[in-house]
Amino acid sequence: MSEAASARSRPRGGHGRLAADRLGPLEPMLRAWLPHQRWFAGKGRRIGRVELVSAADLLPPRVVPGLLHLLVDVDGDCYQLLLGVRPALPPALAPALIGRAETGPYAGQFVYEGLGDPRLAALLLERLRAPGVLGPLRFDRDPMALIPAALAPRPLSGEQTNSSLIYGDSYILKVFRRVGPGVNPDLELPRALAAAGCTRVPAPVAWYEADLPGGAIGRGGSEPLTLGVLQPYLRGSHDGWQLALRKLGAGADFTAEAHALGRATAEVHSALATALPTVALDPERTARLAAGMTARLAATVREVPALRPYEAGLRGAFDALAASRGLAVPAQRIHGDLHLGQTLRAADGTWSLIDFEGEPARPLAERRRPEPAVRDIAGMLRSFDYAARSHQPFAPAWADAARAAFCEGYARTTGRDPREDPVLLRAFETDKAVYEARYESRHRPDWLHVPMAAIRRLSQRDRPPAKRAPAPSPHPRPQPPRRPHP
Repeated sequence: MSEAASARSRPRGGHGRLAADRLGPLEPMLRAWLPHQRWFAGKGRRIGRVELVSAADLLPPRVVPGLLHLLVDVDGDCYQLLLGVRPALPPALAPALIGRAETGPYAGQFVYEGLGDPRLAALLLERLRAPGVLGPLRFDRDPMALIPAALAPRPLSGEQTNSSLIYGDSYILKVFRRVGPGVNPDLELPRALAAAGCTRVPAPVAWYEADLPGGAIGRGGSEPLTLGVLQPYLRGSHDGWQLALRKLGAGADFTAEAHALGRATAEVHSALATALPTVALDPERTARLAAGMTARLAATVREVPALRPYEAGLRGAFDALAASRGLAVPAQRIHGDLHLGQTLRAADGTWSLIDFEGEPARPLAERRRPEPAVRDIAGMLRSFDYAARSHQPFAPAWADAARAAFCEGYARTTGRDPREDPVLLRAFETDKAVYEARYESRHRPDWLHVPMAAIRRLSQRDRPPAKRAPAPSPHPRPQPPRRPHP
């Protein structure tokens, strides 16, 4: 092996027993296991480079089971892994098996996904209860938060891009899988909102990060990586997506809920604009924003030929945005991936917003930039359409009524109806529909008809969302999809 190749093969910041051996015998089993994980971003591509970024034993090596924390670079993406290590694997943990190490520091041991092991999940909570440093990992917490001990953990099923554990129905820990340098918005924004007195978002009570040498991950400098966030679990709350589907199935009106959700969204936007810096996009920056939308459209048309007949009409929405040379467009920190599945409604009707990570496929630095708040609004308007089109038959009046009520609720709080900026709203809704078409074409082709219906509508110089329409007549209960949104 050449000196250059040898240098590339060395771990870029290792701690724990793997540091001297790199990934050793774990590498082939990880290569086979990673592509099957819901949160792995490289599906459909052959894995090339796999390098160890850091390793830490969260339990002493002599303890059984062991818990190994890894940060692994896979073709330029850094993933957080928590691996259990046992000499024998109980039958209940058989689905979590990754493989058996034949050589190296874990020779003869079974290696498995550690978050599925209640003993190891409980250990993670104990680390968060007692702030401190372990190798590259730093555990921290809100000094005012009282986190009870011995809360029984259980995994939250159905997630795609991360993994979550619920502790005693009191707290939920989100473990970020694909990580990068910089504070994750799902920690940064809820903390800022809590400091501003906004109660619409559960405030983080504990979190953990990794401190790595500068340049350990690409060109990310020496900023810490956010690895996990512990927040109160809103027990008894209803997921907004499932609630909407139940209303549709009963033929019930959703306008009161949509109006209240619009007000909650506006409160969060107002608090973020107060707590964090805002900017005004001048005409040049607005034109660049439109150019990015146009480029995404062109790339998607190449991948999804069904969009080709509508390309000119869709591009017209972005051209209109680029040509709008009036007042500067205000931009601020936003949710970044807002839809009904990112909301919870308490029994008393109070709405909360969750999951401020933004679109995980976008670079972290991009997700932390100020953007027009209408991007969140467009995402929610598309979500009402997704819910209505999941119903058979399609309930367009229900969607129109919910969209209008949401905008009216938003205006009640901010004093400005989003529909008063039709050029901006149409551009962002069009951009979102194009994104949806690309996602569905890649991952759920049988759902491509949902964004395609919006593509056809938006390509025809779409008017703003209609004023409130009557509720639809009763229909059979819809069958909810496994995952509501791209």
